[in-house]
Amino acid sequence: MVYFMDTQIWYAIYATIIGGIYGAFSHLGEIRTLRMLRSRFDSVPTAFNERLVPVQKDEPRRNNRNDDNLWVRKNIAKFSQVWNEFIYSLRMEDLINNRERDLLLVPYRVSDVPVVQWPPFLLASKIPIALDLAKDYKVKEDADLIRKINSDDYMRAAVIECYMTLKEILLGLLVDKRDSSILKQICEEVETSIAQRTFLSKFRMSELPSLHDKLKKFLDHLQQDNNDPEKYASQIINVLQDILEIITQDVMINGHEILDRHPLNQNEQKERFEDINLRLTQVKAAEEKVVRLCLLLTVQESAINVPTNLDARRRITFFANSLYMRMPNAPVVRNMLSFSVLTPYFKEDVLYSVEELHENNEDGISILFYLQKIYPDEWANFEERIKDSPNKTEELRKWVSYRGQTLSRTVRGMMYYKTALELQCFLDNAKDNEIFTGFRSFNMDNHQMDLKERERAMADLKFTYVVSCQIYGAQKKSSKKSDQSVYENILNLMLTYPSLRVAYIDEREDTTNDDKSQKVYYSVLVKGGDRLDEEIYRIKLPGPPTAIGEGKPENQNHAIIFTHGEALQTIDTNQDNYFEEAFKMRNVLEEFHKVHHGQRTPTILGLREHIFTGSVSSLAWFMSNQETSFVTIGQRVLADPLRVRFHYGHPDIFDRLFHITRGGVSKASKTINLSEDIFSGYNSTLRGGYVTHHEYIQVGKGRDVGMNQISSFEAKVANGNGEQTLSRDVYRLGRRFDFYRMFSFYFTTVGFYFSSMVTVLIVYVFLYGRMYLVLSGPEKRIIEDATISSNKALEEALATQSVFQLGLLLVLPMVMEIGLERGFRTALGDFIIMQLQLASVFFTFQLGTKAHYFGRTLLHGGSKYRATGRGFVVFHAKFAENYRLYSRSHFVKGLELGMLLVIYQVYGDSYRSSNLYLFITFSIWFLVCSWLFAPFVFNPSGFDWQKTVEDWTDWKRWMGNRGGIGIAQSESWESWWDGEQQHIKYTNIRGRILEIILSLRFFVYQYGLVYHLNIARGSTSILVYALSWLVMITALLALKLVSMGRRKFGTDFQLMFRILKALLFLGFLSIMTVLFVVCGLTISDIFAAFLAFLPTGWAFILIGQACRPCVKGIGFWDSIMELGRAYECVMGLVVFMPIVILSWFPFVSEFQTRLLFNQAFSRGLQISMILAGKKDKDNTPDTSNTQREF
Repeated sequence: MVYFMDTQIWYAIYATIIGGIYGAFSHLGEIRTLRMLRSRFDSVPTAFNERLVPVQKDEPRRNNRNDDNLWVRKNIAKFSQVWNEFIYSLRMEDLINNRERDLLLVPYRVSDVPVVQWPPFLLASKIPIALDLAKDYKVKEDADLIRKINSDDYMRAAVIECYMTLKEILLGLLVDKRDSSILKQICEEVETSIAQRTFLSKFRMSELPSLHDKLKKFLDHLQQDNNDPEKYASQIINVLQDILEIITQDVMINGHEILDRHPLNQNEQKERFEDINLRLTQVKAAEEKVVRLCLLLTVQESAINVPTNLDARRRITFFANSLYMRMPNAPVVRNMLSFSVLTPYFKEDVLYSVEELHENNEDGISILFYLQKIYPDEWANFEERIKDSPNKTEELRKWVSYRGQTLSRTVRGMMYYKTALELQCFLDNAKDNEIFTGFRSFNMDNHQMDLKERERAMADLKFTYVVSCQIYGAQKKSSKKSDQSVYENILNLMLTYPSLRVAYIDEREDTTNDDKSQKVYYSVLVKGGDRLDEEIYRIKLPGPPTAIGEGKPENQNHAIIFTHGEALQTIDTNQDNYFEEAFKMRNVLEEFHKVHHGQRTPTILGLREHIFTGSVSSLAWFMSNQETSFVTIGQRVLADPLRVRFHYGHPDIFDRLFHITRGGVSKASKTINLSEDIFSGYNSTLRGGYVTHHEYIQVGKGRDVGMNQISSFEAKVANGNGEQTLSRDVYRLGRRFDFYRMFSFYFTTVGFYFSSMVTVLIVYVFLYGRMYLVLSGPEKRIIEDATISSNKALEEALATQSVFQLGLLLVLPMVMEIGLERGFRTALGDFIIMQLQLASVFFTFQLGTKAHYFGRTLLHGGSKYRATGRGFVVFHAKFAENYRLYSRSHFVKGLELGMLLVIYQVYGDSYRSSNLYLFITFSIWFLVCSWLFAPFVFNPSGFDWQKTVEDWTDWKRWMGNRGGIGIAQSESWESWWDGEQQHIKYTNIRGRILEIILSLRFFVYQYGLVYHLNIARGSTSILVYALSWLVMITALLALKLVSMGRRKFGTDFQLMFRILKALLFLGFLSIMTVLFVVCGLTISDIFAAFLAFLPTGWAFILIGQACRPCVKGIGFWDSIMELGRAYECVMGLVVFMPIVILSWFPFVSEFQTRLLFNQAFSRGLQISMILAGKKDKDNTPDTSNTQREF
């Protein structure tokens, strides 16, 4: 057992070192902050064109410098198109506001500015700094000032762009030729003086601040709405005249000479610079230049931190960093591999309704209010975006749904592929002038209309998206409001995205030749029509597929025929995609052409994931870090050098032709293929396939965010790994792999769960061994033996620090990955914060989940799919619900280990130092406390007194309710108790025998402890043990009498029942008195008897469950059930009492809230206010008016 644990630890160390080295050589984390991005942004366009822009074969050779300049300008223009679409997608997702959007955009149109027009956030405060530098400059030599400005490339670019853009705006605004001539001569004077290095001698730098202030005012007027043309023109003219006056009279030393050359005629009524072209301000191109110039002149140092949203920062830095990573060159769109995306859907949320947004939970909190608190910046950006929207209600529904794990979010993300392909097709085929004009901006002549049509047609040819909505047909026919709502939402998705296709299973009644009615099943594909769906294909099926196999894989299998192309990407309904990542899809598909290890090309391309649910709570953060570690450094090592990466879930890309000719992408046999994803990888590898992993592209993924959700997910995965262990696929892979690859395969799949189970078994073996040593005496003799001078070796051998080592060392890969991508100081800080937030308690608890469900599956099989739910989880889970979920997997085992620790302490305390005891048992006590109390520590309002009282009332009701047919497990203890034995009902004789053998360990307590009772007086006779059984049988018979009396006399003969109970009570008092007075029974013996006899009763229950048919046959099943109810009450009280005590102290609840929601606090969540159901109208966004509009 220790060997298995040690090997798992060494694998964690190996994966950390090798994964870190491979990640560093892959250039991961080279750009991880905005500061790093700014320092390397000048090379980003070049990297973009090298990686993401295909080389055109018919591109003319560059023969001179002008050709080189044109090529550079065209490449920058192409980068600008993609960069700006990326920024616009961030704005539409409300991750940035309008000002941040403008600061991040690059001009679409290539103007006559001779420098690169960088995004304004890179040029933050460059103009104000240059002005301060110039106005305080006392030396009359131009060279030094020019050198200082040129030393900063961004400052030089900002100064030149401001001058050229202002010149272009003013010349476009002036209508009178004389006014234009004056402006041109001023500009000529400026340019000549700079060329002749006489600028400082001909211009007064001290007057530049006043000119700067007027220019800001002038640009502000240009950006105002033209509601009153006369007033609008008057404001612009006045400021424009002031600007020209400052330039000619104050800034220029000889400015009056230029005005003298263009005198006003005496008969003229108008003044200079009052004839302006107001239509210029309505032109989109001019408007963009005005906005950009205003930003360059006014933006301060704070713009360096743009964007402020953490998710927007992550996406920008990852996209920029990925451009420096190794990836295949991009082909032109017409030569790229075509691909499809397939999403299986059952009953998940599609789009939240208005009622769901405003519906309050038990704490008085609605989803909308909760999200406003979680994402305050995104809510403010949303309000700014929809200010003038005509359909605010629909936009609000989308805003909320796009922050959950909904189908609408997934569809929106996947349809970015089509947008990206259209843009790529435009860049591939557009002429130079069209590229310089911009993807969004060029005017539609016949050629450009043809180009647009070609873009759409090519995108549809290369990309197909199929959502397999299994019961869409049934929902369409249903009269239920909920089903109709889902149908309408899916239909709206098809109408919104014409390229979206929906596949479903249609059930119809058909008549056979002998006039008998039978059900017929079809796979149907539909698309959005004018207002309703339109059927495209209908294929008859031999039977109901989801009734034959597992639901999800069969849902994929029936729809795969509707996909097309050479590649197939599988996507879940809890995933998302991003525009900038969709742009790299054609590069990824080129990986299928790469040859690995001889003549083998990949059959599955693994992609990394970003877990976007990490900000909700500390639990979500733990899960996010764990999953991020697995989908990055974990799969990196599995793919290379171990070559044992398989398919661990979506969003991997399959070689579609390879897989549909070799059994498809999903094995769907009931139970054994519960984890259908990994069997796709097994199947691919067994049939000669090759699996790779790529980290220059990522797909978003949501994870479970509540304690019960996470535990259900871990249980499902553990069950799936148990079924894998029993499968032929694992057997065949183990037989065919070489020795080293076989070991790699084992320790990275089922071996990890086996090691987790072994870890728990080691604790059991250790404690039962220690109990034997304590109760039978060898430990005392060893420690007190004077001939043994030192027993340190024994202490170290008996210590369980390996459990602690396993827990710590398994987080090394996670720390390494965070260090690579975000810096090792951040990694260390995150690790410390996680420990302070009790991450060790959470992961120790999940260790118990893995071990329990994996072991149960190995013993009995019968795994089943567990729906975890993907909603927003901030509600309080009742004690009865937690008890139902964790009683068998954690509470029973925790109490058993706690009893073993108490026995070891009590019966060895007289001869053993307390230091030795703590040294040996510290990690096990930590494990016991984690298993017993983690569900309540991580339960919102888990220590709130009012909630505790309500939980106690609910617990009593649940324990007292009778079960029966149709009674849900959540309503009655009896129904739940019966459901907990399903695995035994359908197990084989081997499973029943093993269950009985494992239950025999509980008899050890009675056998060992009765000889240590004071009443036994040191006797070792077998009679002592026999008498203990007499006591046990008497107690059970008394309980049986009470149970029978309640049934027979409890209703009609109340007096008889009371007399029976009184007689039993008097008999008990008499016996106890005799034992105390005559036999020497002590109080300590009473407690010892509880420790001895309680496990024996539990063993009876377990054996009775394993032999249920026999026990029912002899009429003892009701007694077993009543005994089980008594034990459940006792266990519930033991677990519940510490919660009651802690709930007395208000600070405990406050501390727990802070602990649980620390991550959300850092993003502005006032969780204490949320859980109390209070809305601070002064400090929160006033949504009342907004909601009334909605």
